[in-house]
Amino acid sequence: MPGQIPLIGEKLPEMTVDTTHGVKKLPNDYAGKWLVLFSHPADFTPVCTTEFVAFAKRYEDFKKLNVELLGHSVDSVFSHIKWIEWIEKNLGVKIPFPIIADPVAEVAKKLGFLHAQSVTNTVRAVFIVDPNGVIRVVLYYPQELGRNIDEILRIIVGLQVSEKLAAAIPANWPNNDLIGDRVIVPPARTVDEAAERVKIKEYTCYDWWLCCKEGISEYAEMARAFLKRVAGVH
Repeated sequence: MPGQIPLIGEKLPEMTVDTTHGVKKLPNDYAGKWLVLFSHPADFTPVCTTEFVAFAKRYEDFKKLNVELLGHSVDSVFSHIKWIEWIEKNLGVKIPFPIIADPVAEVAKKLGFLHAQSVTNTVRAVFIVDPNGVIRVVLYYPQELGRNIDEILRIIVGLQVSEKLAAAIPANWPNNDLIGDRVIVPPARTVDEAAERVKIKEYTCYDWWLCCKEGISEYAEMARAFLKRVAGVH
């Protein structure tokens, strides 16, 4: 049976895991940093190999955003090491981040990485965990569909902007059809606040419940660069 998935807003469950970079304690070893924890079905598989190469090539972009990467599958640490060696030797890409070894699927079961699609291989899960160890995003992809790494980067940029400005992020940000790269102000909660909301000069409003303000230009440009890569524009 599939495992239960931790919910957005919950703390990442505490656990000690064996990785290609040694023992890690989750989430404590990543306190103060964002963490992208992602599972893959198996080592030495075609789609997973393309994903690991893509994550590695974006590694410096993640680091600039104070993000650490942590892979996972139900393979052994020996399999991980050999696979990493194969990627570097044959594809010329060094995998700089650790991979959790989970041969008895203990971690996979605890985090809900095993789904009905397979009771032996993990699906392509992505947990984005904030510096306080709280799960902020949960993404799941089937085995046959590889992830888009630049979209994961765009998500993290959006979350960081949301935190810095205490605002929400619109659809397709930073290229939203209605408000561009602006961010959405929390809705008014009283009659008086609603009446005053549309008078605030710093806000652009369609109505009192839909107002926006300027975002952070350098973050918007960063997100646009990721979107261009998503679209295959270089």
